[in-house]
Amino acid sequence: MDFSLTEEQEMLRDSIARFIDTDYNFETRQEIAAKKSGFSSEMWQMFAELGWTAVLFSEEDGGFDGGPIELMLMMEQFGRGLVVEPFLANIVLAGGVLRRSANPIQKSAWLKPLIEGNLHAALAFAEPQSRYDIHNVSTTAKSKGSDFVINGRKTMVLNGGVADILIIPARTSGKNVDEKGISLFAVPADANGVKISSYPTIDALQAAEIELIDVTISSDSVLGLPDLGFSVLSEVIDEATLAISAEAVGIMQTMHDKTVEYSKNRSQFGVPIGTFQALQHRMVDTMTDCEQTRSLMYWCVMRNAAKSPNARQTINALKYQVGTAGILVAREAVQLHGGMGVTWELDIAHYFKRITAIDLTFGNADYHLDKFIDPQ
Repeated sequence: MDFSLTEEQEMLRDSIARFIDTDYNFETRQEIAAKKSGFSSEMWQMFAELGWTAVLFSEEDGGFDGGPIELMLMMEQFGRGLVVEPFLANIVLAGGVLRRSANPIQKSAWLKPLIEGNLHAALAFAEPQSRYDIHNVSTTAKSKGSDFVINGRKTMVLNGGVADILIIPARTSGKNVDEKGISLFAVPADANGVKISSYPTIDALQAAEIELIDVTISSDSVLGLPDLGFSVLSEVIDEATLAISAEAVGIMQTMHDKTVEYSKNRSQFGVPIGTFQALQHRMVDTMTDCEQTRSLMYWCVMRNAAKSPNARQTINALKYQVGTAGILVAREAVQLHGGMGVTWELDIAHYFKRITAIDLTFGNADYHLDKFIDPQ
């Protein structure tokens, strides 16, 4: 099986790696995360100028026809640098819906400026009662002439506080847990009846609670076919799950490497702690976990790039691995750093927070194990 990358893919990976190494160190990341918006507008514009925001979109839409392999390469490097810019929220989630469902007029209005870095968007798919079941939608959109009136509440909306456009899955027919009957709407964030409460998350990202009270929008804001939005939503969440799993692989490898380096420099009883056999065994275990997870990621990405019938199950398997082996690697890194491992000043604690958040995003390890065993 050929795991080699094309020249273009290597250039993409190397360009982001150089950016992380030269322009996005931990201190810079912390300064950016402390901003009210939670990210740097200048950095985000640079992402757009370098073409990173366009990679996943078709040439027809102004992109570079990237797929799961390119997504993996980018997100692994973003994980290595603990990047807080809203690539996942804007490009993978909201952009994923727009590129699949928007008509040419809608793409011109929303997708084109999104790719150019001039518009922010958010996919508000989660609700307080839904947990990890994205088909559990109680937000309603009722027809009123040529318009729709939306009422409901969305929770943990990534990038929701700065978004110009909110993509809202709402129920236009059926019961709360039916897959059929979900429609997708593009709602201006400043529309009458939209209330947004933003807050920082534990991993230094930004999220928001959104309440929609009698929000009236025209039928021109419907994305795709009415009642049939679930299949698009499901595809987007699968792709986003793959994305954060690749991000987790970058975090795992970085935490392992930093722990090994720390063990060479930290002395106890007159010798580096890396000479203690018990600690060596633990670091070998984390190295094995990193390599196994990376191998599983390659398998998952190749299956999804080939659009294999079991592609979704490979994502379930990878997310389970991230939620078990990934958390183990993170815990070992914190423990082997001792008390320093939980201090605000050391990056290890922040990597730990991010991978813990990743475990709980789009379904935890137990959820994906159940889905892998029983895909129905």
